[in-house]
Amino acid sequence: MLYMINENKTWLESAWKKTEKKMKKVAVRSRGKIPYTAANGVHNNMAESCIDWWTNGFWSGLMWLMYSETHDDDFKETAVNGEKLLDKAFEKYELLHHDVGFMWHLSAGANYRLTGDLKARNKNLFAASILASRYNINASYIRAWNGRDVEGWSIIDCMMNIPLLYWASKELNDDNLKNIATAHADMALRDHIRDDGSVNHIVEHDVTTGNVVQIHGGQGYSKNSCWSRGAAWAVYGTILSYIHTQKQEYLDAAIKTADYFIENSKKTQYKVLVDFRQPSEPVYYDSTAGVCAACGLLEIAKYVPEDQAKNYTEAAINLLKATDENFCDYDENTDALVLCGTERYPLENMNGVHIPIIYGDFFYVEALLKLKGNDFLIW
Repeated sequence: MLYMINENKTWLESAWKKTEKKMKKVAVRSRGKIPYTAANGVHNNMAESCIDWWTNGFWSGLMWLMYSETHDDDFKETAVNGEKLLDKAFEKYELLHHDVGFMWHLSAGANYRLTGDLKARNKNLFAASILASRYNINASYIRAWNGRDVEGWSIIDCMMNIPLLYWASKELNDDNLKNIATAHADMALRDHIRDDGSVNHIVEHDVTTGNVVQIHGGQGYSKNSCWSRGAAWAVYGTILSYIHTQKQEYLDAAIKTADYFIENSKKTQYKVLVDFRQPSEPVYYDSTAGVCAACGLLEIAKYVPEDQAKNYTEAAINLLKATDENFCDYDENTDALVLCGTERYPLENMNGVHIPIIYGDFFYVEALLKLKGNDFLIW
């Protein structure tokens, strides 16, 4: 049972009421789109500009989360439409990447698990086969991106994609898919997660041996810093691997990364920085990191002793309250819900800094639903 005092129950009820009211309007207004961000309060449409973009499953996933709680057909209709728009990405196989989990497990995969749609199941299985094909058998990692110059690269984000393989393994009764997922997760524990619970975003491997060639800074401030959304991927990704496998080392890693995330979030009153080791000035936040981590903390709380569970639940609530108070836009006439997301530390330019990003909305809603007791695990 998640730890909730009356004050938090009152806050949760208010936050959810405002969220549901707004999302009901947005679901209808943005039905013909696959949003990534919003400008002047209006969603853009990645279905028109970049159908293979890695976030293109979050919109349908968000709609399925709303549907799982409300059973409102407006959310279902928008979710299915987003999935149909995403079908065109299958026509560009050479552009697909390890983020097919984000793209289809949250859209077609959620559709199948909530409605039993067999065509959606088939799409998700195709996506799983694409992800499995990216596994380097000799070096034991799933390569992130395409191109010879990044053939040896793995990134921490993939911990959130491998639940697709755990699901497909069960659907097909094929242990090989689960073995690929666990091999990659084992590598991430060794090469991406540092001893103090911080995280390397990009690891370059020797493609033959799997040995670490070098660490790349990726979307953080530097290669020795800690990009907060990467840390959040680690928190949530490791506990998801534990849920799907019951391997104790994954729970241990989840606890280690969660403790690091919490301690660093406290320093800024749970308004999460883009990088936990960024310079003190200027200050850049990433709201998406906080809400993603909150989801992971709430799952960790289910698998640890009661005193620890209380601490993780309280930290998750603090992250969500900080988001609600500082970054949320509940205006029903605008499309984005969670503002102040940041794609990466702005080393060279200011693009993608303090903008609404669709996965911020997704994880905020997912975390609120976890607190409400909704037991649909979309991953």
